[in-house]
Amino acid sequence: MPVQYASIVAEHQATRTGAGLFDISHMGRLVFPNLAALAPLDCLLTRRVVDLAPGRIRYSLVTKDDGGILDDVLAYHVPAGAAQSAHPLLVVNASNREKIVAWIGARSSPGELQLTDQTSATAMLAVQGPKALELLQPVVSVPLPPMKYYTCASAQVLGHPALVSRTGYTGEDGAELIVAAAAAEPIWQKLVEAGATPAGLGCRDTLRLEAAMPLYGHELDEATDPFTAGLGMAVDLEGREFIGSAALAKCKNDPSLKRRVGLELDGRRVPREGFTILHQGKAIGRVTSGTFSPTLDRPIAMGYVEHANAAVGTAVEIDVRGRAEPARVVALPFYRRAKTT
Repeated sequence: MPVQYASIVAEHQATRTGAGLFDISHMGRLVFPNLAALAPLDCLLTRRVVDLAPGRIRYSLVTKDDGGILDDVLAYHVPAGAAQSAHPLLVVNASNREKIVAWIGARSSPGELQLTDQTSATAMLAVQGPKALELLQPVVSVPLPPMKYYTCASAQVLGHPALVSRTGYTGEDGAELIVAAAAAEPIWQKLVEAGATPAGLGCRDTLRLEAAMPLYGHELDEATDPFTAGLGMAVDLEGREFIGSAALAKCKNDPSLKRRVGLELDGRRVPREGFTILHQGKAIGRVTSGTFSPTLDRPIAMGYVEHANAAVGTAVEIDVRGRAEPARVVALPFYRRAKTT
C-alpha cells in the first residue's frame, strides 16, 4: 500500500471510529450585518431562508437563470450573543467565494446586501466521528449533545469566542468551529492532545464520497441543475421566486435528464473523474468522483447516467484506462452511520 494512501486510510478509520480533526479554513465565510438581509437572500437561494429560525442552518444552492448550480452553501441564522446582534452567515466553497461575492453584489440593490468577507480573519475547524462531541465538550462552553443537527450556537472555546455548529462533510456526527484566525492553532493543539486525529483533504474526500455528498467541481457545476444532481430536497419552488426558479420548475420532472448514481466495482481498479460509464458497450454517462473505499474495501464512484440506466441494480461497465470493468448501480449513500439513541 503506498505511504500516502496508507495515511489516508489511517485518518479515515480514525474518523469513522473516533474523532478526526479537519482544517476547513479554506471555506468562504460571508457575514451580513443584520436579519434584514434574509429577505433579499431568499431571492438568491434555492431554499427558503426568510423564515430561518435563530440558531438554524439550511443547506441551499445558488443557481443561474438557467438552473445551473453556481455553488452549494450553508445559510446560518446566527443568534444574538453578548457581543453581536443576530445576523445571517453564508458558508461557501473556497473556489467559488469571489464568484459568489460578485454574484450577490450584482443582483442586489445598492446597499441592500452588504456583507463582510471574514474568510481571512477567521478559521474553521471540524471535529468529526462517533467520539467527536465527547472530545470537544471539555473545551466548549455550551452543551453539545442537546444541539440538533444543522443548528449553531455562540460559545467560548478555550476562552475564545466561537460559533459552534452541528454540521460536517464526512457522514459522521460532529461539529464545526468558527473562531478568530489567531485562536485556531492553540485550539487545534488542544484537540490533538485530547485525542483527535489530524486529517487532510484526501481523507475527507473518501469520507464524503462514501456518504454520497456531492462536491462542487465534480458532481456540481454550472452545467448541472439540482434535480439532475439528486438535490431536489434543496429546492423550494412553492410560493416563491428566486434566480433560476422558472427554469427549475420546468426540469423538475423532466425524464430526459441524467441522474446522479452510486457505482460499485468488484475488482480493485479505481474509477476516476471523467471515466466513461457504459451499458452494453454504449456510453451512457461519466464518472464524477471515484476512490477505493476503506470502509467497503472496494472501488466506488458517483457519476451521471441516462435516466433509463439509473435504476439500482443496473449492470454497467466503467472504462478504466481502456479496459471495461464490471460495475453496478447501487443505492446512495454507500455508507450511513449508525444512529445513536
